[in-house]
Amino acid sequence: MARPRRTRRGRGHRAGTGGGTVLRPLYDAVLLDRDGTLIEDVPYNGDPEKVRPVPGAREALDRLRAAGFRLAVVTNQSGLARGYFTERQMHAVHARIEELLGPFDHWAVCPHDDTDGCACRKPAPGLVHEAARALGTAPRRCVLVGDIGRDMAAALAAGAAGILVPTPVTRPEEVAEAPAVARDLPGAVTEILRRDRAVRPVVPRTGRAGTVLVARSDSAGDVLVTGPGIRAVAAGAERVVLLCGPRGRAAAELLPGVDEIIEWPLPWIDGSPGPVDPDDMRRLTSRLAAVGADEAVAFTSFHQSPLPLALLLRMAGVPRISAISDDYPGSLLDVRHRVPDGVPEPERALSLAAAAGYALPAADEPVLRLRPDLPAPAVDLPAGDYLVVHPGSSAPARACPPELCAEIVAALAADGHRVLVTGGPGERALTARVAAAGGADLGGAADLAGLARILAGARCVVVGNTGPAHLAAAVGTPVVSLFAPTVPFGQWAPYRVPTVRLGDAGAACRDTRAAVCPVAGHPCLGNLDPAGVVAAVRRLVPG
Repeated sequence: MARPRRTRRGRGHRAGTGGGTVLRPLYDAVLLDRDGTLIEDVPYNGDPEKVRPVPGAREALDRLRAAGFRLAVVTNQSGLARGYFTERQMHAVHARIEELLGPFDHWAVCPHDDTDGCACRKPAPGLVHEAARALGTAPRRCVLVGDIGRDMAAALAAGAAGILVPTPVTRPEEVAEAPAVARDLPGAVTEILRRDRAVRPVVPRTGRAGTVLVARSDSAGDVLVTGPGIRAVAAGAERVVLLCGPRGRAAAELLPGVDEIIEWPLPWIDGSPGPVDPDDMRRLTSRLAAVGADEAVAFTSFHQSPLPLALLLRMAGVPRISAISDDYPGSLLDVRHRVPDGVPEPERALSLAAAAGYALPAADEPVLRLRPDLPAPAVDLPAGDYLVVHPGSSAPARACPPELCAEIVAALAADGHRVLVTGGPGERALTARVAAAGGADLGGAADLAGLARILAGARCVVVGNTGPAHLAAAVGTPVVSLFAPTVPFGQWAPYRVPTVRLGDAGAACRDTRAAVCPVAGHPCLGNLDPAGVVAAVRRLVPG
């Protein structure tokens, strides 16, 4: 991998890497594609006189420098391999870019062509890994800004965040697949800075709070993605009580920072609720009052309202309530927080905690995390490396068709992988059908904690947009995400772990939040190519 300019290490280092500065809450570095993102795209340019920055580039980059971010360029330059320009000419172009746009802390360049099969050419993640190492940080603490799908794929495969800035050459499907989209480079920088500020308390607390009741109803995945926000509250409270629903109880038991769990179904949250029972609501209000909470933080998903619960909390005598609400809350909320669309759910939860005055400690990364004392799974795991395929989902619209999952297992086994097929107790027929194609059937063999142990030992997990995808992220295992676009990928993607997204991001079910597929033939996942899954696994776990 060519390195045409030296790395500068003189500023902005995170704590623990020799630079002596405080760890930033979300990101340490911004990585930028070159052609089409920083400068106008002149194919195979070896002439410094043809360098033209995109509008607003210098001012946007200076905003990042002033905020303490380190900057690196990550660029494919196949013109070197093809002989269209020399390395000396490329250095001259980069010198001109720095003359116009200011210094960069590192240049990461892939000099290869597509046919070379290297690990650095985007969409492979090699350049992101190189830049992160050179800057003394990790890919999960980087944001990559680029103009085409290869840039976003490289960011995701490394575990970094990605923001797409489309140009006339950006294909519509690349825009649909992107985790986040900005109108231009200044807009991308504004979003990076906004997200960075959003997870910092405007008014940090002095001293610890007493008992804080936090709420997150819904399924296991919803509870898991709220974990960073709950840990932030726990860092500033003497005691944390978590209110969750029956479907999220098993995940709640895995979260660090929770001292007590109250399990109660909420009829305004559950997808298939029964009628509202006034007596049940009175019992819930009494139970909440018995907590004796000094305050409450009501976490919700982007499409849910916290106000029914806020009313019960008020009736239970909770003196201070914080929640995200676009609707006017009247006197139900003391802290009414708002979050723009598209923010990843873990960051959405962290921003509410920050609005309430809580932040993660400097030593705690804003990642999904589980308690360290998980029990071992009841099933004996095979010796050596293995992959996991999890075919089921709590919502049928987000599940890959069983026959296609079986083809994926067969393709992975043919590629030399040992494949375990996992599922819950009610999915034994599904896992048996899928595993028969060449995998080991573990359907119903483990509870959620045991599944976490299984996923932690896997080299990679192939799974839809469902709870085990977030469980894999919580144990740091790469994910091939068979993602149905019924909800936004940028909000619900596996958080801060290497990921490859597969599926039709522009299918007609996009953003419908449908639990059952509304389109005949399930086109968003039904047309997946098993060979593409094999290629995705190779990208995430080469060798």
